[in-house]
Amino acid sequence: MPETIEVLVGRLGKPHGIRGEITVDVRTDSPELRFAPGAVLRAQAPRGSAWTGTSLTVRRARSHSGVLLVSFEEVADRSAAEAVRGVLLHATLPADERPEDPEEFYDHQLEGLTVLDTEGVEHGTVTRLVHGGAQDLLAVRTAHGERLVPFVTALVPEVDLDAGRVVVADRPGLLVPLPDED
Repeated sequence: MPETIEVLVGRLGKPHGIRGEITVDVRTDSPELRFAPGAVLRAQAPRGSAWTGTSLTVRRARSHSGVLLVSFEEVADRSAAEAVRGVLLHATLPADERPEDPEEFYDHQLEGLTVLDTEGVEHGTVTRLVHGGAQDLLAVRTAHGERLVPFVTALVPEVDLDAGRVVVADRPGLLVPLPDED
């Protein structure tokens, strides 16, 4: 059986209407694939949630005023939609799948990459991707502790998955602390 991985594809928001439709904060570049009718997504309820389900099956998905609205087989009405608010949705993909856009990456593909500066000096390892409101950040374990690098082309001009590395255009204080930070 081929190896698979799980990726976060969305977070359920507020109910829309009375028939169980729910807004989705999309976390994938391929919502038409991940939220296709019949797709079964692993559901992770937030801490303190009364909802105890483990998966949701997409019945229908549509765009409305720029927002993805999804109805699920397990969610019949507005009350049920309110109960799943905040649930994180995960899709299972083949481990070797890559996004169509060569400038896009799944979180798990970045974790463990060696971090080099533009001169080829090794500074550490990517431990995770932090999803921020304005931009994503690479969390890098260095000899100086964890450093957060904005995951933007100006600072991260190269990601080479096949070579297992990411190049960071280092700036003072980015990967190596400034003298007054010690």
